[in-house]
Amino acid sequence: MTKFPALDAKFLAQVDQGRLEVAAPSTHPPRILLLYGSLRERSFSRLLVEEAERILRALGCETRVFDPRDLPLPDATGPDHPKVQELRSLSQWSEGQVWCSPERHGAITGIMKSQIDWIPLEIGSVRPTQGKTLAVMQVSGGSQSFNAVNTLRLLGRWMRMITIPNQSSVAMAYKEFDENDRMKPSSYYDRVVDVMEELVKFTLLTRDRADYLVDRYSERKSDGRIPEHVALGAEAMRHEQAS
Repeated sequence: MTKFPALDAKFLAQVDQGRLEVAAPSTHPPRILLLYGSLRERSFSRLLVEEAERILRALGCETRVFDPRDLPLPDATGPDHPKVQELRSLSQWSEGQVWCSPERHGAITGIMKSQIDWIPLEIGSVRPTQGKTLAVMQVSGGSQSFNAVNTLRLLGRWMRMITIPNQSSVAMAYKEFDENDRMKPSSYYDRVVDVMEELVKFTLLTRDRADYLVDRYSERKSDGRIPEHVALGAEAMRHEQAS
């Protein structure tokens, strides 16, 4: 370790491939929370989320869609507000999430951002979103854009989520839904199916490994938490020296 003068070797953990192999994987359906970013009576971000929810259920998932109506602005009230508690409880329950926002002024809506802002990075020693999977989608009134999904990706990274590679951006969304508010057959619809399939796969792949995947050197060092194999090695050395 003399080659790494900035490194505190006792907090460095060698990758344990065995911990990436789950002996008894979870058998319950993947739990997915879906958020949308508009309060309009005919909200296309809500319609797209409802379409995604149908696909997720067909893929065997348990789903919840959060209704952002009556959610107060961040910091306008305390976290004991019923809608804030509902949102935080659903976030804790979920193993993966879908975020879908309209693009407004080249970014996500305030409705979407308020929901994300009410989900804290940390509650005590628990990080409510860390290690959960995330799929991002957007709807646009005009030509196809990726401003909203790019912003959602940034926020997902900030919330320490595992954001899947695929995404959906539906242009001229008002043309993509019929009179029954169902999405019409199109390449946009096919992409939504792609994204939901990928989200389910990543959720199944990571949900039983999330604690290990997000275990970090910097946090172990900050907490004074020595990796198990280092502690066992030190204990064995003490026994050997004592004998």
